[in-house]
Amino acid sequence: MNNQDHLIEIFQKTGALLEGHFILTSGRHSRTYFQCAKVLQHPEYLQKFSNQIVNYFRDIEIDTVITPAVGGIVLGTEIGRQLNKQTIFAEREQGAMTLRRGFEISPEINVLVIEDVITTGGSVSEVIDLVKNSGAHVVGVGVLVDRSGGKVKLHEKQFCVTELEAVSYRDDEIPDDLANIPVLKPGSRSLK
Repeated sequence: MNNQDHLIEIFQKTGALLEGHFILTSGRHSRTYFQCAKVLQHPEYLQKFSNQIVNYFRDIEIDTVITPAVGGIVLGTEIGRQLNKQTIFAEREQGAMTLRRGFEISPEINVLVIEDVITTGGSVSEVIDLVKNSGAHVVGVGVLVDRSGGKVKLHEKQFCVTELEAVSYRDDEIPDDLANIPVLKPGSRSLK
């Protein structure tokens, strides 16, 4: 069994890989959904996946780890713990990613952006902009699952534990068989 198959087996065994009709955080429709919180609730997998990301970025100077809320928080916190670095998260307020809860990003620091799953990379792009607008430097992006199959490049120093091409559809291109399945929207962002 190759590493990719082993990861899929872990996701299936923990109930983190779901099948049905889902509306993703990006607003696109898909037959599959990665509920990473289901796999990351198991300390052995959280540590294993975080360690892979940490090892990739170990030689880069990092001052702070940031994640978009809510999905990336658990993974980002463990990565920050392993790196022994401050860890914060950005969250949506009136539709825009922002820092709340007293979190700040100082100018000129080096920031690592972490996310659990990307499809289009929209939330991570917003966090990258937030970091840059604070005058800090994004030194890399670490992701547990890249649903784009490697097509979404958010940073020159980007690492994904696993890349899977998960087919997704816009509202106007949903196949009939998928359209006939009840829709679930398990993501953490409300869609307008």
